[in-house]
Amino acid sequence: MSRGAVSQFIKHHFRHFNAAALVDAAEGYKRHLEGGGAMMVTLAGAMSTAELGISLAEMIRRDKVQAISCTGANLEEDLFNLVAHDHYERVPHWRDLTPQDEQALLERHMNRVTDTCIPEMEAMRRLEGALIDEWTAADQAGERYFPHEFLYRIIRSGKLEPYYQIDPRDSWMVAAAEKDLPIFVPGWEDSTTGNMYAGHCLAGEIKNVHTVRGGIEYMMVLADWYVKTSKQHSIGFFQIGGGIAGDFPICVVPMLHQDMGRPDVPVWGYFCQISDSTTSYGSYSGAVPNEKITWGKLAVDTPKYIIESDASIVAPLVFAIVLDC
Repeated sequence: MSRGAVSQFIKHHFRHFNAAALVDAAEGYKRHLEGGGAMMVTLAGAMSTAELGISLAEMIRRDKVQAISCTGANLEEDLFNLVAHDHYERVPHWRDLTPQDEQALLERHMNRVTDTCIPEMEAMRRLEGALIDEWTAADQAGERYFPHEFLYRIIRSGKLEPYYQIDPRDSWMVAAAEKDLPIFVPGWEDSTTGNMYAGHCLAGEIKNVHTVRGGIEYMMVLADWYVKTSKQHSIGFFQIGGGIAGDFPICVVPMLHQDMGRPDVPVWGYFCQISDSTTSYGSYSGAVPNEKITWGKLAVDTPKYIIESDASIVAPLVFAIVLDC
């Protein structure tokens, strides 16, 4: 396939409605970067299990992403896939599963995410083994790190390399570790590895629960990163899905303005959200971008896009245009 063939196909065929919004958002992303801007990508849902790393890793390597905010699930599930891909099972008829079918999967330690089952022993427990070594060593040394920093340490140590079952170039966490990319993981404690950590703390194996740094400190570090970066670059916000992965980081601007008295800090310079959530009373995920103006997150003239579609389909296509694939 010739370079740019995917982009040319999309631009030729995607002319209206959500298809046109996809092209507009991708071209806006490119303009933002070409104008000297930086971009934060936020990952909600199960995008790592959807193997978004195949395209996101290349975006990171080619400096199209300057920071990531993600759920703990997306942080860990990229590494689950890295070390246990061959043991995953796809269930294409997942809509037809009975409660008894689901129980059978549980008894086989196969945790289902829509059409994909993550194997507990090969994925979750394998990563836990490496993590507990890092957690206990830090705890005993009186050191403290963020969740993503512990995973960076494991990746860089090479401990997991004997278990790699995909090309590491398709792991966005490996690419992020190579770039030392800033990552912010709000609500990490509700992830599988967060639950594991809580269990080890309850068992007394980890003495200081604060060995893994948490959400308030993440917000403080995010604020510092935003202030420093925005002095040199307009910062864009590319949101995949809804929830805490997007809600947490976008709040840094009104916090700086309203709570810190820093009206000099610029608002986000680009905004796009891929979502299939419908706008409704109480639905943050489905809210249109203009609502964010009232919260001091976006400006009247901030380029704003919303693509109402399946992120597992849309995100790789947007990335293809940004990468000129």
